[in-house]
Amino acid sequence: MTTTIPAPPSAAVIRRALGEFKIPTFDDQVLQIQQYIKILLTWNEKVNLTAIRDPLEILYRHFCESMYAAEAIPLKNGRLADVGSGGGFPGLPLKIVRPGLQVFLVESNIKKVTFLAEVIRELGLSGAQVLARRYEELGEEVAPLDYACSRALGEFPAFLEWARSQQIAAKQVILWIGGRDLVEIQKTQTWDWSEPIEVPHSLRRLLLVGTSKSSITGASP
Repeated sequence: MTTTIPAPPSAAVIRRALGEFKIPTFDDQVLQIQQYIKILLTWNEKVNLTAIRDPLEILYRHFCESMYAAEAIPLKNGRLADVGSGGGFPGLPLKIVRPGLQVFLVESNIKKVTFLAEVIRELGLSGAQVLARRYEELGEEVAPLDYACSRALGEFPAFLEWARSQQIAAKQVILWIGGRDLVEIQKTQTWDWSEPIEVPHSLRRLLLVGTSKSSITGASP
């Protein structure tokens, strides 16, 4: 039995969704989002990239929530590592909306690595690179980082220690978290935490930004 793969949202629907998140839209970026969702839906039949199957929910949960950081923080150009990238979120949507970012997608699952490389090639994204490694193994390949981000990693203490280590020296970390994770993360004293930002149209999803105290004070990690 052949499975029918749903179509990606129309350009008008994508523009409207991005508008709800106060994200400016450009025609080429809308087309890239549309093409990305099409590739994702096709690959998701064989590789478990996302549990979400509805194209509209993919647009809101994966693309709009990821891109929202670019305006809410706001996110400037620089070097960004997306740790545990999976299907490419948030790294590739941020690359689409901030083309000047140098993005490293850190993913150890080889099937997902292959998918990410395909998306980069199909969308013609220069300045985006997939690293088929566990993040703990990385050092000079990505350092120094302006931003280290994670949307679905979960192991916050180890990630935060890695991000501020001497070999990585990330200036800021950007986390997409649930409300229950907030207290645990804010206990980490090696980062200065900004006030959490509520993500629109989500159930208690928050954006949390930490600035490394060592990068502020010049102290060694």
